[in-house]
Amino acid sequence: MVDLLFRELKREDMDVICTFPQSMDELFYMSPRSAYPPTPEDLWQKASERRFPTVVYEAESGSVVAYANLYDWNEEDASCWLGNVVVAPGSRGGGGAAAFLLESMIEQARVKLGAKRLRLYCHNPNTRAMLFYIKHGFAPNGGYKIVEHPHAHRVVVFEMEKSLAEG
Repeated sequence: MVDLLFRELKREDMDVICTFPQSMDELFYMSPRSAYPPTPEDLWQKASERRFPTVVYEAESGSVVAYANLYDWNEEDASCWLGNVVVAPGSRGGGGAAAFLLESMIEQARVKLGAKRLRLYCHNPNTRAMLFYIKHGFAPNGGYKIVEHPHAHRVVVFEMEKSLAEG
């Protein structure tokens, strides 16, 4: 198992993060309003509008293997949203990068924002992600929206959430 660490996103990370989405579908799941292939400038602009843009990297090599951020902090109900989640192709499927990224983002939401609840959107064709989030305590909350996919078909996007309350 590779030792993983997390840190704040740096501008120079964007070149490698742009290689993570391997198709238009993968980019759509990560960033629905981005054009494929993603550009460092586009993703950097989106990151600058978010909170705690975070990368996970391998301790020994320094290689960035995952990225996410938080957005839409709601002080009234102490909730925020997890967004732009993406993992390097070579780090998918049980290497621990996705779980480490998720736990890092949960901790930042809880500690830095005081969040009591973390929400996310999961696209219905992305079954692998939906099962991953369920495994990590997220559940559909009944909310959804329908969005247009770049291939000109509609996709249902489910809202999922997890309580961050201790105990």
